[in-house]
Amino acid sequence: MAKNLDITCAKLGADLGAQSDDKTLTDALWVLEEQGVYAFFLFLAQKSERRRIFASCRTFLQEHFPDGLGSGNDVFKATQAIATDVDKLLLARDLLRQSLIYARYHAKAGASGRER
Repeated sequence: MAKNLDITCAKLGADLGAQSDDKTLTDALWVLEEQGVYAFFLFLAQKSERRRIFASCRTFLQEHFPDGLGSGNDVFKATQAIATDVDKLLLARDLLRQSLIYARYHAKAGASGRER
């Protein structure tokens, strides 16, 4: 039976929303949309506060593309492996995008709950 990928994106989004703020998630979403999966992971690897998001997204993709991502920390090799099939690369981008959108909503909901 096939997984409901939207639900898995929502779960990742909830996790990411609890880990980070709306601005960081918006910036990550922008990089993903404008520059692609490789640039997205490089952006997340730049600063220590973003590395939890990096690890969560990498684990998420490893669960859904077990033959497409390497196990090491080399982002180039990991994305190069998944990019051998453009359909997989586009699916990975779409799953990450949807997860980040959900994460932004979770982060905003958490922030508004803290303001009250």
